[in-house]
Amino acid sequence: MINEKWVGDITYIYTLKHGWCYLASFMDLQTKKIIGYSFGRTMTTELIIKALNNAHEAPKPGKDLIFHSDLGTQYTSEAFGDVIQSFHATLKKEEVNHIQYIDYKSTKLALFQYIEGWYNCT
Repeated sequence: MINEKWVGDITYIYTLKHGWCYLASFMDLQTKKIIGYSFGRTMTTELIIKALNNAHEAPKPGKDLIFHSDLGTQYTSEAFGDVIQSFHATLKKEEVNHIQYIDYKSTKLALFQYIEGWYNCT
């Protein structure tokens, strides 16, 4: 059922001006849609919390929600799959690997357009 099982992960995206930036994503396993994400210049617990808050605000999760992550330090901190890694691989294959991003702001916009304008619409 929708909003019963979520997965999350982080991927790295390079920009010419700001170097490595990070996309934290959460996916609903039933719909395969990205339900929450956050893009930032540092890979921190706050990045994960922001993505999780975004996921929680849009579709209300079921009371028995199951969440799975790769158990990276951002996910196992006190403050706070294969499927989500597949999304990040698709994102890189279809978008990131074809573009030389200039800076954080334009990259953030491009990721929004890809996720909301294409990926979640298919």
